Amino acid sequence: MKHTLSVLVEDQSGALSRISGLFARRGFNIESLAVGPAESEGISRLTMVVEGDDQTLQQMSKQLDKLVNILKVLNLTGLPAVERELMLLKVNAPCNQRQEILDLVQIFRAKVVDVSDKALTLEVVGDPGKLVALEKLLNPYGILEIARTGKIALERESGVNTEMLKTSSKGITLPA
Repeated sequence: MKHTLSVLVEDQSGALSRISGLFARRGFNIESLAVGPAESEGISRLTMVVEGDDQTLQQMSKQLDKLVNILKVLNLTGLPAVERELMLLKVNAPCNQRQEILDLVQIFRAKVVDVSDKALTLEVVGDPGKLVALEKLLNPYGILEIARTGKIALERESGVNTEMLKTSSKGITLPA
């Protein structure tokens, strides 16, 4: 199972190396990693996606908590969370197919950020599933390059689980 961890860490030299080293020593692959400034100066938020069972991840979270410079570790996997990722995608777009491609990317609210005679470069932001769906639909046109940021996530303060809303027959599910 894939897990999303949110880690608050002090901005200190070597902090990222210690975190990634912990996972590497245990034979874990970090599938996605995004690091940036957090809400307080001198603190960064690290969001990573790793695969493993619940028990192993609980143990890894405890070991992360013991590392120097780690302030907080939160497993967002079972919690209501807002998840986003950014993708830049360069797609082959000859004149005779360009409008077709533009119509398609409009559905995904993607932005055209560069245009040439032969290609379009698109920017799309959304949950990882949205990005994969757009990539699959554009694949037949010829994807030239892709760059993705990795997932970032925050716990939903409202407590509303949008995954439950998607599957709810009544359309609205309130937190317990």
